[in-house]
Amino acid sequence: MTKVAIIGSGPCGLSILRAFQQAEEKGHIIPEIVCYEKQKDWGGLWNYSWRTGSDQYGDPVPNSMYRYLWSNGPKECLEFADYSFDEHFNQPIPSFPPREVLYDYILGRAKKANIKKYIKFNTTVTQAKYNGSQFEISTLNKIDNTLNTNNFDYLVVASGHFSVPYIPEYDGMKSFPGRILHGHDFRDAEEFRNKDVVVLGSSYSAEDISLQCYKYGAKSVTIGYRNNPMGFKWPDGMKEVYYLDRLEGNKAIFKDGHEQNADAIILCSGYLHHFPYLEDTLKLKTGNRLYPPKLYKGVVWQDNHKMMYLGMQDQFHTFNMFDCQAWFARDVIMDKIKMPSDEEIEKNISKWVSEEEILEDPIQMIDFQTEYTKDLHASSDYPKINFELIREHFKNWEHHKEEDIMTYRNNSFSSPVTGTIAPIHHTPWAEAMDDSMDTFMKSK
Repeated sequence: MTKVAIIGSGPCGLSILRAFQQAEEKGHIIPEIVCYEKQKDWGGLWNYSWRTGSDQYGDPVPNSMYRYLWSNGPKECLEFADYSFDEHFNQPIPSFPPREVLYDYILGRAKKANIKKYIKFNTTVTQAKYNGSQFEISTLNKIDNTLNTNNFDYLVVASGHFSVPYIPEYDGMKSFPGRILHGHDFRDAEEFRNKDVVVLGSSYSAEDISLQCYKYGAKSVTIGYRNNPMGFKWPDGMKEVYYLDRLEGNKAIFKDGHEQNADAIILCSGYLHHFPYLEDTLKLKTGNRLYPPKLYKGVVWQDNHKMMYLGMQDQFHTFNMFDCQAWFARDVIMDKIKMPSDEEIEKNISKWVSEEEILEDPIQMIDFQTEYTKDLHASSDYPKINFELIREHFKNWEHHKEEDIMTYRNNSFSSPVTGTIAPIHHTPWAEAMDDSMDTFMKSK
């Protein structure tokens, strides 16, 4: 029987486990599956933990989740086609749920599908190499410190790419008297109450961590961008300035001449695609982009078609895109999708990469990734979902952010699966200090 190894049981790993389970439900014989998960529980980054640095076994903590995180995009844009929010919660819920609510939803589908039986927890993949016919996967059981090696016909890397921080260095960091941390280690905005905070970055984590600090009472938030500013209408007490030059004592000095007192520097400088356990011929090497090269359909490794990557793109679309990738990978593995010639694969990858390279703004990027996801969706029996509505939602969401970055989460969207229109949350996001599921789910 065909044997498949899956690395990671976050949203991507759970997507492919669900894809196989759906095929089995339909009467197909599925391969033997083992999913290796280095954390003690499933859910990937959605596993909130107080831990930073190393876990109790000496492994780097993969988790970047922070305590007061709320969805920064409409939940309707990430809804599972086969498991709606209505089905899970038995009631309509607002469009921007906090972490605990989304985590509950992700696990709801996984529990219903009974896929936990495939996962080996507290198990780190230490080496994966291809011997010409199979993958030799070496693993470490972190609890009893035992090593194992097993052979598999296919390997699916579903470990994501938001767990190994990229940490730059600036002049003056060594002597800075305050706190310096990467967004990966940010856990609780309360820590920065009444502090002058400098956030370095211009993507989603910089945007949201800055807003978190402001919401929970930072004295000031200064965002240093490197290439292009986010350009939102920030509230009083928040501003964007150009590129940190150096730190002098507790002063941050920027290349546009701006000087700012700083108690803390938060580096929102991104993450690395980092796969130290993979031999070089299997290793994806890319920055954070919408179409990483060398992946056919964004999934199958060009140099070895038995190797798959899920969720390696920069993302507007998330959970349902991961599902479309997972269903595609499953069908390649189960021989329902035949891989084209090397020449056609090269041509297809080049087409998508060259289209991606000329994108100029978020609206074009939303269109690009929607077309990519629709292309994948058409290749498998992943259930029907309205990607045109999702495209429209993403564009409206971008406009709401441009109108007012503090209030965009107070809007309502409709489900691409059930059509349900989300209720408006009982408390505006900027005033909602209690992010517990109990409080969120109350109608008032």
